[in-house]
Amino acid sequence: MSDMALFRKAVTAWAAGGTGDRARELAARLPVRTVVLLEGPSDVAAVDALAARLGRDPAAEGACVLPMGGAMNVGRFAGVLGPSGLGLRLTGLCDERECGYYARGWERAGAAPAGFFVCAADLEDELIRALGVPRVEELIGAEGDLRALLTFQRQPAQQGRTPEQQLRRFLGTKKGRKISYGRVLVEALPLDRVPAPLEGLLAHL
Repeated sequence: MSDMALFRKAVTAWAAGGTGDRARELAARLPVRTVVLLEGPSDVAAVDALAARLGRDPAAEGACVLPMGGAMNVGRFAGVLGPSGLGLRLTGLCDERECGYYARGWERAGAAPAGFFVCAADLEDELIRALGVPRVEELIGAEGDLRALLTFQRQPAQQGRTPEQQLRRFLGTKKGRKISYGRVLVEALPLDRVPAPLEGLLAHL
């Protein structure tokens, strides 16, 4: 396990109510200066994939990309990592409906209020709109999931939804699918069509 992975593990344990001794020890000897707070592993997969395409290594740049296990946990993570905790610079990516959690977490931690980037619905929605429905369906077919998508789209609950909404819902219907497609969609994305929140986040590191 890498030192940055150990730091992520220690911070997660601290945010869950454990002691912060191990996280403080690692922060003192690692070149970590920024923490990227993300809701979950699918967002991490997308951020890591885009960084790789741009020839960047967040860990080598002193950035720890950290999934929190849900946006409602942001207050605890911001508290232990930000100015009121380890004193690290905070940034992150959140869904529009979760923006309030981030804003309150940033405020309580004493962090800069403009330090996180907001997706219109969520990151999958941003990527689907950037790529377009035909291209996303093509990628789903290449991954062997087209039959599952067509079956899903015929369900009564999906009638009346836009193709973009159907695709977004489909990506969340199976465990691990959002993580896999976080990488797949970003790897297929023309670099001149990177969604603004994702582009802003990488530029902010």
